Amino acid sequence: MPKTEFESSIEFVADINEQKDCLMSQDPTQDNPGALWFNIDLPKGHQFKAGDRVRVIVEKIG
Repeated sequence: MPKTEFESSIEFVADINEQKDCLMSQDPTQDNPGALWFNIDLPKGHQFKAGDRVRVIVEKIG
């Protein structure tokens, strides 16, 4: 199954609403076509914070 994987640091955690937050890491210039970034909503209680290093895995399952 097709899969993409990369590691990055969380730039900031946005408070979306009472149920979820959004972890964000973005290329600040958008000039690097090879840069990968993410915005991922997670349920509250995840314990991630800005500066944490994470691995993002996207995998097709169907």
